[in-house]
Amino acid sequence: MFHPFDVEQFLSELEHGVSYNFSESGVHPMTLRELAGMTGLDLEAFMDTLLDYPQVNGFALLRERIASLYAGAGAANVMVTVGATEANTLVANTLLAPGDSMVAFRPIYEQLTGNARNRGVTVRYVEMDPFNSWRIDGAAVAAAVDETTKVVHVINPNNPTGRVLDAAERAAIVSAAQKVGAWIVSDEVYAGTERDTDITTRSFWGDYDKVMVLNSMSKAYGLPGLRLGWLVGPEPEITATWRRHEYAAVAASTLSMKLAEAVLEEPGRNAIVARARSLIRIGFETLTEALAVHPGVFSVTPPQASAMSFVRFDLPVDSDTLARRLHAEKDVLVIPGDKFHVEKHFRFSSALPEAYLREGLRRLNQMVAEILSQA
Repeated sequence: MFHPFDVEQFLSELEHGVSYNFSESGVHPMTLRELAGMTGLDLEAFMDTLLDYPQVNGFALLRERIASLYAGAGAANVMVTVGATEANTLVANTLLAPGDSMVAFRPIYEQLTGNARNRGVTVRYVEMDPFNSWRIDGAAVAAAVDETTKVVHVINPNNPTGRVLDAAERAAIVSAAQKVGAWIVSDEVYAGTERDTDITTRSFWGDYDKVMVLNSMSKAYGLPGLRLGWLVGPEPEITATWRRHEYAAVAASTLSMKLAEAVLEEPGRNAIVARARSLIRIGFETLTEALAVHPGVFSVTPPQASAMSFVRFDLPVDSDTLARRLHAEKDVLVIPGDKFHVEKHFRFSSALPEAYLREGLRRLNQMVAEILSQA
């Protein structure tokens, strides 16, 4: 039985043409000119790039620069992919087989879990606590694993809540995986998007010998159009994903890899991450100001990282109805919480230009006023 990807189906059907799009999950994208300005990329020289087939597992320089972000990793520990999307697909095809089980923490972006379910893998969810800042119960993690568990999957920082795991939660996850010999697959695409600190969220790489980490250019770097991601893991498993990559995509694009090389060279990388954090911090302040316009309607656990917030609302409509009315009546797009299996919430991206953000929020509050007047 095929399980559609609910979030992406919702987006692909509604996002194009909408005037105020708050459904995306990364910071406001950069232009190529902005990228060049922040990295020192010579655009004239870039025009001489040969558009040939690139190195299939990723250019050596790019893999070296990625590896430098993970203590003890080398280029052989890195596979360059077509976005984190392909990375998740390669992980599912490499580490999981029909009859296996995996553990994941909900609410969650259901990309790897959906791939797993479509391969006949059982997914056991540990629910994060919405009344305790979306914390994970360590005892529940331990109870969720068994001899069939091959993967414990975590998104850290979390999508959609922006929660960053603390030391106790991390230890519980590592302990549970070790107990049954499962892999930890850590999606770390929001590392670098911290809202309340300049310290990058610590990777699971190095915490345990069976860890696969994935990341991309899309979220903290504001470059989703590059469709450039990567996997970091032990060399045998990275080689196994390489063999599957040859079926799935052959290679990421030459242009994307060359641009990613420039992004990951210092001091440009630090400047780009600082841009992301600035957008995130200013945007969240603007969002919270707007959510206070109708007292008692909205509440949100402040995200520790990411460009988005998972907003709870108290209105006489469900999340899908609210999102579709916003789209149809106000030309505003948010993702309803039911796409993450959590009602009375929506995901809202606020790391955007201020005037655009304020107008979209004005329309959101206008919609709230109309719903309340009709109640």
